[in-house]
Amino acid sequence: MSTPFTIIGVGSPIVDAIAEIEESFLQQVEGEKGGMVLVEAETIDSLLEKIPSHARKSPGGSAGNTLFALARMGAAAAFIGKTGNCANGQFYRQRFAALGGDSSRFKVGAVANGQCLSLVTPDGERTMRTHLGAAMTLHPDEVSAADFDGCHHAHIEGYLLFNEALMRRVLDAAKEAGCSISLDLASFEVVHATKTILPQILHDYVDIVFANEEEGHAFTGLGEDYEAMACHLAEHCDIAVVKVGARGSYLARGSSVHKAEAAFVEQVLDTTGAGDLWAAGFLYGWSRQCELSECARIGSILGAAVVQQHGSTLPESVWETILQQI
Repeated sequence: MSTPFTIIGVGSPIVDAIAEIEESFLQQVEGEKGGMVLVEAETIDSLLEKIPSHARKSPGGSAGNTLFALARMGAAAAFIGKTGNCANGQFYRQRFAALGGDSSRFKVGAVANGQCLSLVTPDGERTMRTHLGAAMTLHPDEVSAADFDGCHHAHIEGYLLFNEALMRRVLDAAKEAGCSISLDLASFEVVHATKTILPQILHDYVDIVFANEEEGHAFTGLGEDYEAMACHLAEHCDIAVVKVGARGSYLARGSSVHKAEAAFVEQVLDTTGAGDLWAAGFLYGWSRQCELSECARIGSILGAAVVQQHGSTLPESVWETILQQI
């Protein structure tokens, strides 16, 4: 019996607190709307006290969202990241295992689990404030090729670029274990902060790069020329994906570019996890050797489904519909 194609995620296992707010609430929040800023735990606690609505809890983190979705689709999925020695850490590990994911590679830290407060405005945009908690204590020396044993592909969240030593250790270990690698650029803040090292990392390690239009512009400076943006990114790695929301996506391989249409969305409620689930759909198709256009179609189905829900966790009824479509 052949070994199933196993995708391992690498990132911060964060527990999300998702709260719906009015636009005016963002006046109390430092930083740009729509981005992600690292903060202390006290900042999140203070904001939660001011929010009138109840915040819903779910497993999160960029790579986490992608791997939870892959596990739910029946893919062989694993995860490397550091959870907390607390109820939230246990919650995260148990939820991944319940979907059939390999939870044995999680590491447990000596402090509380990381948390992300996702503030969702009426237009569906999410503004995130994150405290990494135990995830931040993952040390490069704790990662080795053995963590990737038996895995075929590693999907890495761009937020790891904030810790260059850890990112390079993860990349080296994944390559040593024989994995192909995909990198989600995560946010425009990440790209701006790491532009001096990002081109070399893409060129030397990455097979597939995922970017949205803001991240793509931050890297290329090409504004709204998404086809050129995808081509420019593809100069650094094998496959480049630029996701443009309702306008679809651009897939570049070498000098060849394919425009993929977005799936229909009746109403956008919350963009939390949209790019992460899009990546899950794409990787699901790619791991089954589908054409890039089919990978994008599956990605679009998942991306469209999650923006019509609050948070990055889809109800079972939605998953049933998705699995029929793919």
